[in-house]
Amino acid sequence: MRTERLTLRPMRPSDVDALTELHADPEVMRYLDPAPVENYLGESFLAAHENETGLFVGWFEFKGENEVELGYRLHRAFWGLGYATEGGRALIARGFTSGDVDRVVATTMFVNAGSRRVMEKCGLKHVRTFHLDFPDPLPGAEYGEVEYALTREEWSQTQGEAHVADGKG
Repeated sequence: MRTERLTLRPMRPSDVDALTELHADPEVMRYLDPAPVENYLGESFLAAHENETGLFVGWFEFKGENEVELGYRLHRAFWGLGYATEGGRALIARGFTSGDVDRVVATTMFVNAGSRRVMEKCGLKHVRTFHLDFPDPLPGAEYGEVEYALTREEWSQTQGEAHVADGKG
């Protein structure tokens, strides 16, 4: 799958070194529990590469059937450039137009303002704040986790509005 600036493809064993490097950055992992990089291989996780340079940007997750979980993790060098929003929007559009996706959900820690902003830019709305018990909680866990979501119907309505605003509707 290609977007304006990214190529997304399923993760494969040859990506393990790039994943290991990404997950070794403490700022990237600040709000996340570590998991073996092999957990990110397969069809649900997509390696993201910059079209212009071929550089490994990070990964996106689009996992589930009718309700799909959206996730993303990018190298710090690519933060603030709109790549997370671009990849997220593309996956959402593909899920709603060519898949059986009825709802997209995403979660993060309440204190992860950057990720929450990406979710909002992708069209997801805050659904709830909830608290989980962790044996060794990360800093900020006391503020809880947040869930954002977007339904096919909500997405379709915003797409119609976008076409009208662009003069295409």
